[in-house]
Amino acid sequence: MTTTGAASAEEVEQAWADNKLAQVLYHDWEAQTYDEKWAISFDDRCTSVVRDRFLHVLESTRRPCESLPYGRTLELGAGTGFFSLNLKLAGLVDEVHVSDLSPGMVEAAQQNAQRLGFEIDGRVADAEALPYEDDSFDLVVGHAVIHHIPDVEGALREVVRVLKPGGRFVIAGEPTRIGHWYARQISRATWETAIRVSKLPPFRTKWARAQAELDESSRAAALEAVVDLHTFDPGELAAIARHAGAADVGTATEELLSAFAGWPIRTFEYAVAEDALGFGWATFAHSSWKRLMKVDALLGRVVPQRFFYNVGVTGTKPLR
Repeated sequence: MTTTGAASAEEVEQAWADNKLAQVLYHDWEAQTYDEKWAISFDDRCTSVVRDRFLHVLESTRRPCESLPYGRTLELGAGTGFFSLNLKLAGLVDEVHVSDLSPGMVEAAQQNAQRLGFEIDGRVADAEALPYEDDSFDLVVGHAVIHHIPDVEGALREVVRVLKPGGRFVIAGEPTRIGHWYARQISRATWETAIRVSKLPPFRTKWARAQAELDESSRAAALEAVVDLHTFDPGELAAIARHAGAADVGTATEELLSAFAGWPIRTFEYAVAEDALGFGWATFAHSSWKRLMKVDALLGRVVPQRFFYNVGVTGTKPLR
């Protein structure tokens, strides 16, 4: 089996019947380009986003006695370390450990940490069978991870197990059922329109992406359809967390208008030639998303959680 680089057509075919294989193939495949694809960075731009997203979920049930920063922290399904490394840069956590089913992602996260000037412990691990002792961590975090896990309740039970009594988990960035539906519709329409228009004679030279790159994207999309296993109703997600043994469970949602803008923007960027868009576009895209996020924060007071794109869940390990 290939563990780094692009998966072969045969491996993609096998992955349809083997979800663990699909998870490893897809995330190993994406490991070295994932940060660029999703505009992930480890600077004030992303650090502020991560800080705000973490605190937004945390504050739904944060206890008065709970102080920051948290100590020994594990990121579940860490990918390239987007969430935990930016939390460390924000001063919200001290010691970082990461785990992921993909060896390529664990390696990428460790490399990112080294570039930032610190070391992290990384382990290749199944979220439903974490290789850590009971009562090991003050905090467990995750971002856009549990929708990839076959047994969500089993994974949350493992999260509670490895937390110290009174320890907390914060998992953010999971797709809601309604949000996933409209994001897919928007992305599909944007992709098809951008591809067709960029191939027209007036735009072809500057805007059209090479066919080989489009074919590669289609193969990645085929695997992505396999690895995205769940969408969530916020109330149901909270119930799963409680059933897994968590206390102080709360949910928080974000991205409504910002999702309607963000998904076509990101899809358009990936559909056209890489050098077609410049710094001005990047500034426009990010500032537009940030402004709409502020509007969404106000809408969150009146719009039901299920209509937002992202849901986060938090809880604690009961004191003995």
